[in-house]
Amino acid sequence: MLLHIKYMVSLRCILMVQETLNNLGIAYSDLELGRVEITDDLPKEQYDQLKLNLSKMKLELLDDTRHILIEKVKIIIIEMIHHSDKLPIINFSAYISEKLNIDYAYISNTFSEVKGITIQQYIINHKIELAKELLIYDELSIKEIAYKLNYSSVAHLSNQFKKVTGFTPKEFKQFRRNRRTAHENL
Repeated sequence: MLLHIKYMVSLRCILMVQETLNNLGIAYSDLELGRVEITDDLPKEQYDQLKLNLSKMKLELLDDTRHILIEKVKIIIIEMIHHSDKLPIINFSAYISEKLNIDYAYISNTFSEVKGITIQQYIINHKIELAKELLIYDELSIKEIAYKLNYSSVAHLSNQFKKVTGFTPKEFKQFRRNRRTAHENL
């Protein structure tokens, strides 16, 4: 029995779900971001208890196929951007369509209807979040970050960064430095 779990986006989430399954005595064979393969059918009481325990962790069991598709897309994007060393060279639409083996137009329309934003904007938001993290770590130059995130240029990254955050990457770094300095002086 395959269960899909909404908002399960990190290793921490996997560990929390694993602990919950073990505490409830639910046997499983596979546990990944957004999904768990249960080895036996769950009695309604156990299913309801699992649903309740997950909701306490701000996670949600999904039953609706459209929402399941959206979670799969989100997980592909999160893994692609946050958990890969390099973004795929091919375009994102082809990559997502290939991973799900579903027509991209259907995926895109469903995503936009359910989430209220396009897949492209969702990807941009996550790329900018990763760019912010990389700027905070201060281990890569802005040029290296642009390359890592497959931007065509530093200017392209800077333009998208400013649209999303209101800052250029340089302004963001300076703002973070100023906040850190002010905090240290307290």
